[in-house]
Amino acid sequence: MADRFIYLDHAATTAVHPAVFEKMAPYFHGYYGNPSSVYSIARATKQAIDQAREDVAAAFGASAKEIYFTGSGTEADNWAIKGAAFAAAAGGKGKHIITSAIEHHAVLETCEWLEKQGFRVTYLPVDEYGMVSLVDLQRAMRDDTALVSVMAANNEIGTIQPIQEIGRIARERGAVFHTDAVQAAGTLALDVARQNIDLMSISAHKFYGPKGVGALYVRAGTRIERFMHGGGQERGRRAGTENVAGIVGLAEALKLAVAGMDETNARLSALRDRTISAVLAAVPHARLNGHPTQRLPNNASFAFRYIEGESLLLMLDMKGIGASSGSACTSGSLDPSHVLLAIGLPHEIAHGSLRITFGTDNTQEDADRLVEALPPIVGRLRDMSPLYEDFVKGGEGGEKHV
Repeated sequence: MADRFIYLDHAATTAVHPAVFEKMAPYFHGYYGNPSSVYSIARATKQAIDQAREDVAAAFGASAKEIYFTGSGTEADNWAIKGAAFAAAAGGKGKHIITSAIEHHAVLETCEWLEKQGFRVTYLPVDEYGMVSLVDLQRAMRDDTALVSVMAANNEIGTIQPIQEIGRIARERGAVFHTDAVQAAGTLALDVARQNIDLMSISAHKFYGPKGVGALYVRAGTRIERFMHGGGQERGRRAGTENVAGIVGLAEALKLAVAGMDETNARLSALRDRTISAVLAAVPHARLNGHPTQRLPNNASFAFRYIEGESLLLMLDMKGIGASSGSACTSGSLDPSHVLLAIGLPHEIAHGSLRITFGTDNTQEDADRLVEALPPIVGRLRDMSPLYEDFVKGGEGGEKHV
């Protein structure tokens, strides 16, 4: 094994940027006061939160009063969807929600829970690239549609959705538009006004900030119920003592990501494209998952026929390479990815997936090591696969799975 472990799973999480860590450090000891208190070290933490709120708002073309800090992207998704749904129902708008079949489980399971509370949910299908159809969305809209929730970019296959058009359709029909931007924030240019966004969820650890802190953008005037009850923090809308260091870290990480976005994206998209071409050339019976061009700059997702993805990850790990077979939040599941099934892959192919997500420290040498390691590993796994044996023999099983 090479000395340096090659981390290629930045969609799962990222290391905290050194400058972010340095910015956070004073709020663990020197400035540790509770922001709700009135003495000097508490006022300093309150000022730090206020500045962080300004910085986050500036990154998205929002105002500071529209930014609320949360404990995670998952919490932000739950608050956005449940809060908007219950507020709309109480206001007489209706109890119909539209989302897509490839959302993160933080959105899908929230919608499934709301169905048990009497809400009706339409799950839009996607095409073979994971793209939502605007025509399907138009057809699904109803007079009682209260909320549309479609992610900005998919965490597994990297497909970028046309959220500006989705938001426009929702607004024209009087529905609130929420986008889960957890995978997009810090990577894609997001402008809440231009893209017709009413609610937007983000999470710091996806863009070199700390874990355990996120944020929800709530457009001024959007009706949304409280999610956390207790004290009066976050202007009375999200109770709980603020994670001051985490909030400061989120804001600093976002500032750094936005400032370096163009340069970083240009480098990573070139690395991504070279890797995609090399892997598809080196490994027979492989396919690219997701949209060929409308995809996150660091994402390369593959499906390899006749292998099992978990074994592939373990063998890559033995070579000093860390990757994923899909969302890190479902890595313990034996079921194939709901995203890959939604784009039309059969179970036996969806099981053989590999997600590569590059980060700022990755180099061409890292990509070359991956491309070098993959063919013998895939070959070894296929030698143990009865499906591949059927394929090689040209039997019925092989014909079925080509």
